[in-house]
Amino acid sequence: MKKIIAVIGGRKTEKALLTEAEEVGRLIAKKGAVLVCGGLGGVMEAASKGAQSENGLTVGILPHDNSSHANQYIDIPIATGLGIGRNVIIARTADAVIAVGGEYGTLSEIAFALQMKKPVIGIRTWDIKGIVSAENAADAIDKALTLLRS
Repeated sequence: MKKIIAVIGGRKTEKALLTEAEEVGRLIAKKGAVLVCGGLGGVMEAASKGAQSENGLTVGILPHDNSSHANQYIDIPIATGLGIGRNVIIARTADAVIAVGGEYGTLSEIAFALQMKKPVIGIRTWDIKGIVSAENAADAIDKALTLLRS
């Protein structure tokens, strides 16, 4: 069964983090994993774009009750109608989570994932106990896959 890696982060963020998120998505697809995210813009869209550039599968867990809100790089939009409550679904669905930057929504996804004992790797994100820090996209993917194998 393919591994599912969530990419989480802000809808509004700096260009350098968007570039990093796109590379994370590209590498997820290259390694044969499925990318899951919140399905909207910013880090989520950049990661989805990267995954699609390598013919990867992207799943968007949307806060809205209509899948038309998904970014253009989402293959499978899942309209939950749950608002920010969808963050727990993202964390539950993922085998591992990679946080790229982010604000409070990202923090909630990190907290859910850590409570569920999922590996959380962070690139310039919250500095809290349980997050494995990564220097860049390649480092984050290597750490996520290593943790999933152990």
